[in-house]
Amino acid sequence: MALSSSIEWTESTWNPLTGCTKISSGCVNCYAERMALRLKAMGNPNYVNGFNITMHENALELPLKWKKPQTIFVNSMSDLFHEDVPEDFILRVFDVMCRANWHNYQILTKRAERLEVLSPKLPWKSNIWMGVTVEEQDYKYRIQHLQNTGAHIKFLSLEPLLSQITNINLANIDWVIVGGESGPKARPMQKSWVIDIRNQCQESGVPFFFKQWGGVNKKKAGRELNGRTWDEMPSQFSYAI
Repeated sequence: MALSSSIEWTESTWNPLTGCTKISSGCVNCYAERMALRLKAMGNPNYVNGFNITMHENALELPLKWKKPQTIFVNSMSDLFHEDVPEDFILRVFDVMCRANWHNYQILTKRAERLEVLSPKLPWKSNIWMGVTVEEQDYKYRIQHLQNTGAHIKFLSLEPLLSQITNINLANIDWVIVGGESGPKARPMQKSWVIDIRNQCQESGVPFFFKQWGGVNKKKAGRELNGRTWDEMPSQFSYAI
């Protein structure tokens, strides 16, 4: 339930929770669903339920066993703030992140409304980064919900980027990731959309990370923008509480 990750902006993944349901356009070609169903077909015991919401008690305290500090993407195969995940389980995940405080944790959600509702109950330590996915202009409202939380480091994942996103409110946003969709049914991303977001980040002094162009062959498409890679990270990046 935990592996070194090939995701460019993290080091490892930790999945005490798997499974999800689609709620917006970015979910249409969900990579996690494809992977979960493939692992189920292969007989992987952690995916016996396929892509249905499943909590994994055996994986809950894994970060406590990893002694080398690392940056961990939490629930790359799910959404911690899904409506079917009990509040108690969310609190237990946060408890582990607080106890294994030599790591940095990156959480992403599309359920920004529930995130804001639960935020006052969550122990926001500085090693817990909270982000929301905004794949199109129509979902910019998620940013406001994130801004209303107590997270110390707040970030946006504009991936898969499916439309131009203008006039992004970057107040109190510490990091922006942009990436195109990948896989057999990948929808195209326009270069002008990426350039515009990069410019908005530069004007606001927000670190910008360009993950990939995507497409059917994402390795061939690469991740250079105007002849260089963009791997900027939050200025608060550290493992300290």
